[in-house]
Amino acid sequence: MINRVTQQGLQQQTLRNLQSNLSRISQLQQQLSSGKAITKASDDPAGMVDAMRIRGDQRANAQYTRNAADGVGWLSTVDSALQGSTALLTRARNLTVQGANAGALGPAAREALATEIEAISEALREQANSQYLGRSVFAGTSGANEAFGPRPDYEFTGQRTDGTPYPAVHRRVSDNTLVQVDSNGKAVFGTEPWRTVSNPPDPDRPATPTEVDATASAGTSVFALLKQVATDLRDGKEVSGYLTHIDIRMSAMLKEISASGTRYNQVLQAQDLLASDKVTLKGQLSDVEDVDLAETIVAIKTQEVAYQSALSATSRALQPSLLDFLR
Repeated sequence: MINRVTQQGLQQQTLRNLQSNLSRISQLQQQLSSGKAITKASDDPAGMVDAMRIRGDQRANAQYTRNAADGVGWLSTVDSALQGSTALLTRARNLTVQGANAGALGPAAREALATEIEAISEALREQANSQYLGRSVFAGTSGANEAFGPRPDYEFTGQRTDGTPYPAVHRRVSDNTLVQVDSNGKAVFGTEPWRTVSNPPDPDRPATPTEVDATASAGTSVFALLKQVATDLRDGKEVSGYLTHIDIRMSAMLKEISASGTRYNQVLQAQDLLASDKVTLKGQLSDVEDVDLAETIVAIKTQEVAYQSALSATSRALQPSLLDFLR
């Protein structure tokens, strides 16, 4: 069966083809001018979903990058404070060694040693109260400006009134990586008061520094320790026993330097990975959204040729008018 083709039907079909070609040219011109293959969801629904997912990954990458940079700042501050504290405590140890020979030192010399040790204690407190962006790096999530209060108590603010510590400060640098960026001031500097006991108890024999309970000594405040060293120096007492306790605090600082250094390297590695991921995500988004300029230009030229051909065909398909026969 042969379908009847009318002049009107032929004209309408030809006009539809013209409009389709013109619409395609307009779309290609918009892509070429914007540089984007997808400007609305209807252009490529699947591609739009991929682009939205990639943009979400980019936002997460940017946040993790900010977190890592903040973590580097925290850990750099911690490391600087710990290095400074170690140097100060080393000096205090050397002074204690000098003061151990009490018989060879006069009152003036002992006073000079005691005064410098007290100055070191205050300098240590300044290191212990180091801040990053206005927050203490040794007091956890406490809102206190200082991790350790002034003498004579040097009260630690990194714990609640019931003695439980505030949570540590962490920074998330990836979906699955959470890094501690502060340091435990209680573990590094100690918070317990100085206690001297006889071991075993002997009422006829005075206690000496070497007889302090080892468990208690591990948590003894470095400030209380140096204060006691200075006091005994002024009193002309033997101070060599304090060297063991200074070494305990020194060991705690060195241990924390190692731990914070490990975390610092972890954050640096995360930064490198985030930088690499940023480039990868940018490339993925470009593959989905951006146009291929050469391919688009060729497509426009091809479409223009098709449009001109359609115009030519349309002019021939239009029904001749009466005027055509009167020429």
